[in-house]
Amino acid sequence: MRIFRTMFALGMIGTSTMAYGANAETRFIDLTYPIPTFEPVAGNPIEADLSKPFGKSKPIPSFFPQAVFVPSTNPMDQGHFYRGILRIAEHHGTHVDAPSHYVNNEKTTEKDAVPVKFENDLTLQDLTGPIVYIDIRPRIDAELAKNGGRPSPDKSKTDFSETSGNNVTVADIDAIAGQLRNGSWVVVNSGWGKFFVGADLSTSPFINGWNFPGVSKAALDRLIEIETEKGIRINGIATDNIGIDSGEAERGVGDAWNNSYHSHVRGLQRGWKYVEMIANLDSLATENADDCTLIIGALPIVGGSGSPARVMAACN
Repeated sequence: MRIFRTMFALGMIGTSTMAYGANAETRFIDLTYPIPTFEPVAGNPIEADLSKPFGKSKPIPSFFPQAVFVPSTNPMDQGHFYRGILRIAEHHGTHVDAPSHYVNNEKTTEKDAVPVKFENDLTLQDLTGPIVYIDIRPRIDAELAKNGGRPSPDKSKTDFSETSGNNVTVADIDAIAGQLRNGSWVVVNSGWGKFFVGADLSTSPFINGWNFPGVSKAALDRLIEIETEKGIRINGIATDNIGIDSGEAERGVGDAWNNSYHSHVRGLQRGWKYVEMIANLDSLATENADDCTLIIGALPIVGGSGSPARVMAACN
């Protein structure tokens, strides 16, 4: 496959251009956040000491603890090897969810569910595919402008609830229906990455009191309907937020998180994969996204439900 031969030739992929011939070139766009790392707490090698960052590391929004890095050296006569031990959650930073990430009970398992894949079961075909791009930034920015460009947990100031229309809607899905085919990756740019700060989920503007944009329940259901109508199966959805759903749909009903994570309940059992906390989507907006391929460099963790990933787009 030409795209993979080019990747190997480049060695390390950043934002770069590689020419194939006189009339063709591919541009690679890095869609991955750096992973901040911290020294461990004294006496506890698995807990990050946030007062001791490596480089310019700052804590990032996550359901899991920050990454711990313990470096070491191995002296040699001409210098030394530098290496380290990294402790990081599967779903920390830019990462991919395998279908095994959500296990449905008998009541919610649908008739067209497919056998569960763990992270090590994902193939190259699972982790690559043509991008179908949805850009909802104009609606999101218009809503934020009501509060001076800042998100507020107060829905009377900025409203990203399921009924607000400030999410991916059924109309957005219908608009891309003709582009969808087997192996497509639906990539959603809400512009929310500008709020990717703060590790405390109760105060981070990225979480915003579970009031943030995503793929609405109705839109996700419509995507499944289109799959059925066309007899196809997409690869999955990639988004610039902590989850695929709107914050309200992730939070669910009440403090017990009832009826929550609609996308995980329905999509993962179809064999979809999700890339969450994807970065730099504004760079993708300057491309003809129909000519771009999503490439997900995930670790094949045996029995894993996800993996931190180096994600990129290759655009012709």
